[in-house]
Amino acid sequence: MEIQLDPPNGITGFPLGMPAEAVKAAAGVLGEIKVKDEDTHDDYHPMQVLALHPQFEINFVMEGAKTLESAEVWIPRPGSEEITVKFRELDVFRTPALQLIQQIEELGFTTLHDSPSYWFVPRLSLGFTRTAGHDVPLDTDGEPLYFQAVLVGPTDYYDYKLEK
Repeated sequence: MEIQLDPPNGITGFPLGMPAEAVKAAAGVLGEIKVKDEDTHDDYHPMQVLALHPQFEINFVMEGAKTLESAEVWIPRPGSEEITVKFRELDVFRTPALQLIQQIEELGFTTLHDSPSYWFVPRLSLGFTRTAGHDVPLDTDGEPLYFQAVLVGPTDYYDYKLEK
């Protein structure tokens, strides 16, 4: 399985703006789904659909509990299926994090970070985290060697970070 990140349009099979019911149906094909805050319609508690594939998770966040606003893909675990997550031709979870950032910059994009763990690509609407909830290989800076999750958001999702 290959999941292609296509910011600011979405990810394979899940275009941003997709109706919530369609997200739930499509996510159900990946595995078990868990829905959170389906009945709340405020910005502080957006509806979320968590797709639990045996080897990875994707968290889909709905805008106003109606349409897909962002998708966060977590690093695939080893298993029976070969799963790759790519941005263009870059392998997001098999390329060391700092090397991936360098490759994205070589494509002409600006990258920013709040800390060694959180990286953003404004004007492209990609956000990465190296934060891991379990033991993983570490890079020379003491952070996880590979990104652990990537978020694809709508146009301008991270542009506010340019104003800092």
